[in-house]
Amino acid sequence: MRKLRTEETYDVVIVGGGPSGTASARLLAEKGWKVVVLEKEEFPRYKIGESLIPWCWYPMERLGLNEKMEEQDFVVAKHSVQFVGLDGQRSTPFYFFKHTDHPCAKTWQVVRSEFDVLLRDHAVEAGASFYEGTTVRELIREEDQVVGVVAERNGERFEVRGKMTIDASGRDMFSVTRNGWRVPDAKLKKIAIWTYYKGAMRECGLDEGATTVAYLPEKGWFWYIPLSDDMVSVGVVAERDYLYRGERDPDAIFEREVELQPWIKRHLSEGEKTRDCRVTGDYSYRSQHCASDGLLLVGDAFAFLDPVFSSGVFLALQTGVLAADAVHDALAADDVGAERFVEYGDRVCQGIEAMRRLVYAFYDETFSFGTFLKKYPNYRQDMTDCLIGHLEKDYDPMFEAVKEFAEIPDALSHGRPLIVRGVEQV
Repeated sequence: MRKLRTEETYDVVIVGGGPSGTASARLLAEKGWKVVVLEKEEFPRYKIGESLIPWCWYPMERLGLNEKMEEQDFVVAKHSVQFVGLDGQRSTPFYFFKHTDHPCAKTWQVVRSEFDVLLRDHAVEAGASFYEGTTVRELIREEDQVVGVVAERNGERFEVRGKMTIDASGRDMFSVTRNGWRVPDAKLKKIAIWTYYKGAMRECGLDEGATTVAYLPEKGWFWYIPLSDDMVSVGVVAERDYLYRGERDPDAIFEREVELQPWIKRHLSEGEKTRDCRVTGDYSYRSQHCASDGLLLVGDAFAFLDPVFSSGVFLALQTGVLAADAVHDALAADDVGAERFVEYGDRVCQGIEAMRRLVYAFYDETFSFGTFLKKYPNYRQDMTDCLIGHLEKDYDPMFEAVKEFAEIPDALSHGRPLIVRGVEQV
């Protein structure tokens, strides 16, 4: 990899080389802007978040990736989602093609280490510079405007300056942590424990690549995601108090929960566990602000939502695309003030709120999709649209009906830009 020329000034400095950062990098480089991506890890590197929802088709089409995806060996075609009850009985799979005949009706399960390499190479092909093993340490500010970053590579610190900085640092939350902007979602404090199996059972035909959500007591659940090379990603998500009742060892907790879910137990019985369990917690949060002068947050660096509906990669790609459009307009106007990103913040927060309300309903003890749709069949289209990622719709009427069955949260007031050249917006 060629040496990073630290004396250069870029139009856009991007912190982080995951899906949101590379999406922004690709589109901005295509428009002729000088873009550099600084990634702390060396690729390929491990990441969770392997299941793509149908609406990923749209940002990937903007990026010119859908045809490339068809050629990849690491993807498994995903035609449906299925739910499994506490008794281990599987519901009829929800087939995306029964909801729409659009090409988005087929999506993918991906190996993230390889998917992210594809996205990186795609951005570099458009002219973006990409540097791995480069850790960003500080934001550089001049008169309250971010004008670049201090980075470190091989023990050497240096400045990388740009007219605009995009924070795509993921759950590291580079800017959020340093600015004290992290606001956790008080009712979505879940823990996930997960691992991988080789040779575990999978369904046949169209259902082979289906994502399975298998229920546990107290609204806990397993994910079961078939991957390439006969691998399966499987994990359990629940409240901390539920998972850590007695046991403290993650592998012991995982095995205990497997015994409680007959479908999961049966499917894993034919496979071999390939690694120790991983753990992560405090799933849901949103930054107090999405932007300040010269700085814009995308993907998990801005917000993260409980993964029950596999929205993470979609929100990363979508915010990366929306950010690229907003930054392009700001650079073209020679104005990177925070007020340029009000519309970006509003659009992103609106989409997240729709999915967030659905997540709250899922975890409510009194709610079931079947019961709701039996009473309100006219909302089946809206409910399905929300589940597959069509988030830029007015779902208020549907959620007013959902309130009969579940507690639905008010929209969060934070997430808009921090404006210092006028009135601060919260």
